[in-house]
Amino acid sequence: MFQRMLTGALFAGAAAGLIAALLHFAFVQQVILLGEQYESGELVHFQNAMPAPDGHAHDHGDDHAHDEGHADGAAQAHGAAGSDLQRNALTVAFTVLIYVSYAVMLFAGFGLAESTGRRIDAQTGLLWGLTGFAAFQLAPAMGLPPELPGTVAADLAERQVWWWMTVGLTAGGISLLAYGRKVWMFVLAGAALALPHVIGAPQIEGYWGVAPPEVGALFAARVLGVGLVVWAVLGWIGGHLWSRGRPA
Repeated sequence: MFQRMLTGALFAGAAAGLIAALLHFAFVQQVILLGEQYESGELVHFQNAMPAPDGHAHDHGDDHAHDEGHADGAAQAHGAAGSDLQRNALTVAFTVLIYVSYAVMLFAGFGLAESTGRRIDAQTGLLWGLTGFAAFQLAPAMGLPPELPGTVAADLAERQVWWWMTVGLTAGGISLLAYGRKVWMFVLAGAALALPHVIGAPQIEGYWGVAPPEVGALFAARVLGVGLVVWAVLGWIGGHLWSRGRPA
């Protein structure tokens, strides 16, 4: 069982990660590069803008696992001193590693579901993938949208705590909605889904980022769009591989 899970997760995660990297280069990286031009001062949004006050600037690579933004942030820490080729290679490597990690969690869920008599196939895997997107990207983005270079963010530790709480409660709430059989389970599911947003994500005291909000909105939309596609692909491939490996 363990070997089956590990092999399938490695293959599905690597395939999804490569697709994510291709979509990142096609739709996301150009927006990141534009944001970096504003962050460095090469471009200026409103020529008479005041300098940013002291506070928490956007920290590349500290994001809460929005997949494409998170992976490229880690690459940015190295890419400034190296070539574009090095930066792109690091982006691909980190993206694949992230989706392999997601795939391991997905396959662990498959194993748990099958142990309770649930059947996993490609269609079921697709639904699981969409659930993963909702838990790891969509729900957290409602409070902490993907952050473009040149934007500002609240305290890193507070964001991480809220992000992990949101992921866990969203995944648990959706699971209760999907597999619950009692009324109290559905009530608990609704409470779990709502709680992170009732508490609210950590926010900054003021807005003083140097990147235009239009560019930030485009970045967030493209990150979430790419994430939706890649999570769906990851779930579908994972479910297909799991069903093929099931004993007859």
